[in-house]
Amino acid sequence: MLLSVETPIPDEVEAQGPPDNWPVLAATALTALATAVHAPAFANFASQWQAIAAAGVSGDDLTAPFSFWTFFAFMHPLLKPAIAIGEVLHGSPGPVLADIVPASFVLLNVVVIGAISASGQLRAALAVATLGLLINFIGCGLEGRYDLAEFNMAMDDGVRGCPTYEQVRQPSMDGFDVTKYVGRWYEHAFHDYTQFADVYDTTLDIELSADGKRWLDDFALKGPSPVAAPRSWDKSPVANGAHYFLYGKIDGSTPGVLQESGFGVTFPNFIVDVQRGPSGEYTEAIQFQCLERGGVRIFEGINFLSRAPTMSDAQMAAMHSRATAAGMDPYGSTPNQMHVVPHTAAGTPPIDNSWQQLWRGIRFPELLALIETSTHSAFEDTSAITK
Repeated sequence: MLLSVETPIPDEVEAQGPPDNWPVLAATALTALATAVHAPAFANFASQWQAIAAAGVSGDDLTAPFSFWTFFAFMHPLLKPAIAIGEVLHGSPGPVLADIVPASFVLLNVVVIGAISASGQLRAALAVATLGLLINFIGCGLEGRYDLAEFNMAMDDGVRGCPTYEQVRQPSMDGFDVTKYVGRWYEHAFHDYTQFADVYDTTLDIELSADGKRWLDDFALKGPSPVAAPRSWDKSPVANGAHYFLYGKIDGSTPGVLQESGFGVTFPNFIVDVQRGPSGEYTEAIQFQCLERGGVRIFEGINFLSRAPTMSDAQMAAMHSRATAAGMDPYGSTPNQMHVVPHTAAGTPPIDNSWQQLWRGIRFPELLALIETSTHSAFEDTSAITK
C-alpha cells in the first residue's frame, strides 16, 4: 500500500495570481506597441524638421510653423474624446437633473473618479494609456491612416514643397477683381488639418479695408454636427456658431494672392479658380493655402466655396475637375481626400434649450460676440467698398 505524502505549497506560490500592478503593465505594453508601430513615421517627421533647420531656417521662422503643426496635431485627439463624452452624457439613461445632466451620468462619474482617486495603479495606468492613445492617433495622422481630409499630418506627402501661384492659377482668374470677392461664401468641402470634420454650416465672410490692401476673413462654424454627435450636437456651447479670424495682405501686382496670417504663422492663400454668374459676379471659388519652410511643405489647405448654401453633385464634381486641372490632386483635392461640409436649410432658427440657456446664463455667447466685435473694431471701416 502506497502512502501519499502531500507536499506543502508555500504561501507565496499558493497565492500566486496577476501582479498588483497589472493595469500599469498592460497600459505600458500597449503604449510600447503603439510607439514601435509608428516609430518610422515619427523618425521621418524628425528628419524633416532637421532638414528644415539644416536649410538655414531658424528663430520664429522655425518655431512658429512647428508650434502651428503641434497645436493641430494635439487638438484633433483632444476634440474627439470631448465629443464622445458628450454623447455618453446625453445618452445616459434615467432622470435628468435640472433638465441638464442625467443622474446616471453623475453617478458614473462619482464611481470612476472615486476608483481613480483610491488607486494609484489606476491613475498611473490611465496616464500611460492616454499617452499610448495619443501616440497612436498622431502616428496614424503622420501615416495618412486616419482621415486624409482633416488629419493628414504628414509633411511633403506625395510631392515636395509648395507650388507657385502660376503653377495652379487657372485662366478663369484673368481679370480678377478682389472687390467682387467680398461677402459671404459657403464652404462645401475642404482638405485642411486646421478644420474639423465634426462641424457644419461653415462660412467665410470676406471684408476689405478701405484702401483695398488688406482683408478680414471671418470664418464661422457650428459644431458638432447632428451627424457627428446625434445626441449632444444641440447642447454644445457653439451650437449656434463661433468665429475665428484670418488676416490677409493683398499685393495688387498679383491678383488672387494673399499673404494670410492666423494661428501665429503667415502663409500664401491662392485663389486658384472662380466661376462667374450672368452679371459677372463670382459664384464659386477654389482656394489653396500652402506653408513651407526650407523646401518642406508643412501644411496645405484646399477650400471649395460657393455663394449658395447648397451644391449639387454635378457642381461638386465640376469643382473637383477644375482642381485636377489646376494640378492640385497631389495636394489633397481628390474626393477621397476632401471632407464634404453639411449645411442646414436657409432660415433654420437658432437652437434654444436648457443647455443653451445655461450657456447664456454664464454669458458665453457674449464672450464670443466680444471677440468678434474686438476683431472688427481693430479692422478699419470697409463700408466704402462692401456696400
